[in-house]
Amino acid sequence: MAGWNQGAALPLVLMVLLDLQRVAGRSPHETQKNITLAVILPQNNTNYPWAWPRVGPALERAVRTVNADASLLPDHVLIYRFNSSEDKGGVCSESLAALMAVDLKLTYDPWAFIGPGCSYTSSPVGLFTTHWDVPMVTAGASAVAFDGGVYPSITNTGPTHKKLGKFALRICEHFGWREHVMLIFSDKKEDDRPCYFAVEGLHAELESINITLEERVFAENKPVNYSQIILDIQNDGRGGSPWKFCEKSLAAAAAETPTCRECRTKGLNTESI
Repeated sequence: MAGWNQGAALPLVLMVLLDLQRVAGRSPHETQKNITLAVILPQNNTNYPWAWPRVGPALERAVRTVNADASLLPDHVLIYRFNSSEDKGGVCSESLAALMAVDLKLTYDPWAFIGPGCSYTSSPVGLFTTHWDVPMVTAGASAVAFDGGVYPSITNTGPTHKKLGKFALRICEHFGWREHVMLIFSDKKEDDRPCYFAVEGLHAELESINITLEERVFAENKPVNYSQIILDIQNDGRGGSPWKFCEKSLAAAAAETPTCRECRTKGLNTESI
């Protein structure tokens, strides 16, 4: 009986040895499990601050650094899979970003999402990641709406407009501006509307302490009467504080108004006009 047991065990031992040889012949990564990051960003359009040409090199370096230190993720290797959120026109598309998120989830089952890098695309993807209980790390969810508790999966790594509003509120408190604020900004009502969402942060915070707000909205991609905007600041902004969100063209127009020219000849500061 003992001889039979030894004979039966011999094939099992040989099978184990052969299996160990196969394992020993593999590369280190073949025996490790993948930790996949799903990346959704604008692929080419660098008008977006968080586009892939800007973010990609940092992400690739981070992946290399993590994988070079075996103590950080023992028995695992960090990889990423990228999909673009741009449509054919190079614009961040909320519908396309949502489709890319579903595709990445079903194909790779990622541990986390990086991006999207735009406000409108972050919204649907943030709802999906909340439903999937998967973390989403982005600097593109800066709008006030992302602070409402609807997107618990999002970790925002960039500055938010709510923080901008708190900063403006602190300035108003410091100088005693408690009654009237004029908000002036450009809004094309298309794409990611960065000025609109930035002003929204100020609007929400200043309104919370009952400061009266006046708004002047213009579109810089169309002919603009900057002189009229300056007059609005002079007439409706007096006794309050004008917050300007615009390009250099408005500042240049302000410098040529009669009031500003008069101030310059007298050596006065025109910034408060």
